[in-house]
This record gives sequence, structure tokens and C-alpha cells, in this order.
Amino acid sequence: MTEGRPTAHSQVTLSRIMTAVDVNLYGSVHGGVIMKFIDDVAGASAARHSGGIAVTAAIDEILFLEPVRVGDLVHVYAQVNWTGRSSMEVGVTVRAERWDQFGTDAVKVGTAYLVFVAVDKDGQPRTVNPVIPDTPKNERRFAEAQIRRAHRLASREAINKHRSEKQEGRT
Repeated sequence: MTEGRPTAHSQVTLSRIMTAVDVNLYGSVHGGVIMKFIDDVAGASAARHSGGIAVTAAIDEILFLEPVRVGDLVHVYAQVNWTGRSSMEVGVTVRAERWDQFGTDAVKVGTAYLVFVAVDKDGQPRTVNPVIPDTPKNERRFAEAQIRRAHRLASREAINKHRSEKQEGRT
């Protein structure tokens, strides 16, 4: 068994000011810009935990809670919540410091859960160290990640069953 790593080992933060090139037709920052930012930071977290290349396997959920505007300083925080044999769930929180509201706390503007797979130089899955939740909050995140994984697997199984039943009905 490989040695575990504490959740804190995988924590990554990246920040940037949103500019006019990030804006959509409605005057707020385009959701795709935030999605790329989320994927980049989550990927860095997964790579840090796994000690090498990690690729996005699935985006479980992205929630946009508040609009982001030009001038906002956006901070994206990521950490590995759960690990399997080669996969990792990375949780992400997005916060924005409003450019016109100095002295106020950053607003939570989004959350996301992504699944990454550690791969070797040939692109084949490789084993990752287990994550060790190091706080009560991280123990909760670990347990919730197991629930999300069970839902993903159950959903996949139900869809495959439905498809095979439809195929049998055609023959």
C-alpha cells in the first residue's frame, strides 16, 4: 500500500483579475472562462497529490452562485477530497473580491467537483496515494465525495441497463 498524503498537501489557490476579454454578451464574465479557471486549478491540485500527470475524467458538478464582473479579483481554491486506485475527486471553491467594494469579504461565486485520473507517460492510469482527511471539514468532504462517487456509478449502471434493454427490444 502506498503512503497516504494529507488533504493539505493538495491544496492549490490561483487568483486573477477579470478583464474585458473575459466578458460575455450580458456584461458579466463568461461561464466558460470560470470553467477553464476551475479545471486548471483542479488539475494542479490533482497533479500535486498524485505526483505527476493527472487528466480530467469528469466534471461532476459546477454551480454558478453569483455573477463575476470585470475588475473582480477571483480566487479559485482546490483540493483533493477523495482518492480511488487511480482517480481523485477534486473540490473547488470560487470566490470574488468585488472591485468596487474594498474592505468587504470575498463573495462565494461558485463551486465544482471534478474527477481526475492519474496517468503515466503513455497515458495509462497509474496508482495514486490515498488522501488522508486532516480536519473534521475534510472528513466531511471525503464522506460526501464517496456519496457522489456512488451516485455516478449507480447512474452509469442504470443508463447501461436501459440501453441494453432498448437494444434487446430492437432485435
